[in-house]
Amino acid sequence: MNLTLSKYILPLKHTFSISRESHNTQDSMIVSLGHQGKIGYGEATANPYYHITFESMQKEIENIRTEIENYPFTTPEDFNRFLVQKKLSNFASCALDLAAHDLYGKIVNQPLYKIWNTDPTKYPITNYTIGIDTIENMVSKMKEQPWPIYKVKLGTDQDVQIVKELRKHTDAIFRIDANCAWTAEETIEYAPELKKLGVEFLEQPLKADDWNGMEKVMHASVLPVIADESCIVEADVEKCGYHFNGINIKLTKCGGLTPALRMIKKGKAMGLKIMVGCMTESSVGISAVAQLAPQLDYVDMDGAMLLSKDIANGIQIQPNGKLIYPTLGGSGITLL
Repeated sequence: MNLTLSKYILPLKHTFSISRESHNTQDSMIVSLGHQGKIGYGEATANPYYHITFESMQKEIENIRTEIENYPFTTPEDFNRFLVQKKLSNFASCALDLAAHDLYGKIVNQPLYKIWNTDPTKYPITNYTIGIDTIENMVSKMKEQPWPIYKVKLGTDQDVQIVKELRKHTDAIFRIDANCAWTAEETIEYAPELKKLGVEFLEQPLKADDWNGMEKVMHASVLPVIADESCIVEADVEKCGYHFNGINIKLTKCGGLTPALRMIKKGKAMGLKIMVGCMTESSVGISAVAQLAPQLDYVDMDGAMLLSKDIANGIQIQPNGKLIYPTLGGSGITLL
């Protein structure tokens, strides 16, 4: 296989803020794998919370470049087993795994959703994320992008008031993501008022390792809770099953589509609601998430919608949330 690594600095439409950080651009690594006249693309973004940079991922992959290029590629699942043996970070593995899936689908000329025997006419509508800002700016962002479901980032000293103000301007469904900023007591206290305000669920209200707090929340919250930072890899699914109503799987954090598919299966077997989320990323990563959409209860795949300029063609998300899948095989990605 021919391996290419490229760095992109993705520009955002607006400063994006969550409870622990803000940024105006997003560093991203695009991996290209060429084989049998086809090219597959994968993506992983830098992430300060997990101490991941473009340079750290690049170094990991360059260290095994020769082995990758000499690998006798057959299926993405076999290739993923090889990556696991090499003990790469999950972010670096994700970029390679996504590229391998896109490549395989293009070789066999089938989209991934068809390879997985799923129905592309049935999928949840993605939410659109409103980052932390002044209330005036949050309202402005909402009006700029009318949408049926908003994910609202919180973690301030006026969280319930923010939701009250936003509710005055839309009848859309709200989902709340506190990114680990609340205590169990705050979560339980806020939940009844947030439910009245049309909030569907709470995502990761507590710190990732606050399992005792989550046990209290599970017993007392009037709103469902979805794990994000508490659910990184496959081994986390079972524990989350006893502390959350659902899980949000991130491809970059778990290592790609291969482990994500196993996490979806395991979570469903435990009766959990299944969501797949995204980072602030281009249509390379988002198009991979879209291939999973028919298997999900919820999806958060608005990463490329938050950019002022995309770098790829792939899945198209219409103003009403409808998805137009690419006609190419794999994840259907072409770089611009």
